[in-house]
Amino acid sequence: MTLDAVLDIVAAVCLISGALLSLAAGVALVRFPDLLTRMHAAAKPQVLGLLLVLVGCGVRLRTGVDITTLVLVGVFQLATAPVAAHMIGRAGYPHEEIRTDLLLTDELAAHLDRLAGERDEARA
Repeated sequence: MTLDAVLDIVAAVCLISGALLSLAAGVALVRFPDLLTRMHAAAKPQVLGLLLVLVGCGVRLRTGVDITTLVLVGVFQLATAPVAAHMIGRAGYPHEEIRTDLLLTDELAAHLDRLAGERDEARA
């Protein structure tokens, strides 16, 4: 078996694994019950799936310009996905769509009264 054949197999495994993780993230966005679990599904497996697809493309393409572009895409995804998920979670927390019975630790519960007071003041 030649090196090219081995690299093609590695690329195929990475591409298929990444596609399956991204599919799982998409299904979870539809099936999960509330905002926080959907946010988790959008951030974790989707980013790992994209990184596996990028690795598969990098192994297959093997040119400097393509690999540089793929690395930049991966770095920007790793930098923006956690921040976006955090901001969505914080913005959606005061609303009734959060199932607090599913939370193990609710670190924002003490601040919920303050947030509700600020929201009422803004409406007045």
